[in-house]
Amino acid sequence: MENTKKMQIDQIIEKIKAYPVIPVFYHDDVEVCKQVLKACYDGGIRVFEFVNRGKNAEANFKALVDYKKDAMPELTLGIGTILDRAAAESFLALGTEFLVSPIFVAELAEIAKANNCLWIPGCMTPTEIANAMFAGCGFVKLFPGETLGTGFLKGIKPLFPTMKFMPTGGVDVEESNIKNWFAAGVTSVGMGSKLFKQQDGEYNLEEISANCRKVLGWATA
Repeated sequence: MENTKKMQIDQIIEKIKAYPVIPVFYHDDVEVCKQVLKACYDGGIRVFEFVNRGKNAEANFKALVDYKKDAMPELTLGIGTILDRAAAESFLALGTEFLVSPIFVAELAEIAKANNCLWIPGCMTPTEIANAMFAGCGFVKLFPGETLGTGFLKGIKPLFPTMKFMPTGGVDVEESNIKNWFAAGVTSVGMGSKLFKQQDGEYNLEEISANCRKVLGWATA
C-alpha cells in the first residue's frame, strides 16, 4: 500500500509538471466554486487548489470533490491554506489529493508522510527551504512570490538543486511574467485573483477559461 501511495504522489508531481499552472481559489457560494472550477477545467487546468479561507471551506470542498468525480475526472484537487494538524486531518478525511500551506510547520510534514500525501509548504527564506528539505519535502511554495521575485529564486536554486518550486503571489496573466518565472527555474506557478476576472461583480467564466489556456500555453511553450 505504501508503495502504491508513493507512486500516487509521484504521479501528482508529474501531473503538476505537465500542467504547471495551479489556480488558487475560494468562495463562500458553492455554486460559484463549481462554476469557476469547471471554467478552469475547460481552459485546460488539471490541478486545482481550493483554499481553507472561509466559513464554508469544508462543505464546499466536499461538494467540489463530489462534483469533480462526475464532471472532471482528470482533475487533481487539493486544499491550500493548511496551518495545523486539525485542518490537515479534516481535509484528508474529505479526500484532498494534496496539501498546501503558506508556512512551514514541522508537524504537517509528519502528517503528510503518515498519510502518504503530497504536502507543499510555504517558504520565504533559505533556512525555511532547508527545513522543508530536511523534513522530506521535495516541493515548496515560494510565498509571497511578489516580494521574493525571480531574482531570489535564481540566487537560491543552486543551493537546492533537487527542490521543486511554486511561486504564489506575483504571478500575472502576462506572457513575460509567466516566462520569466519558468526561466528562473520554477516547476509550477500558483495563480489567484489575477486569473479570476470579474465583470459587474460576477466572475466572467469565459475569460477565466481563456486566461487558463493562455497561461498554460506560455508555461509549457
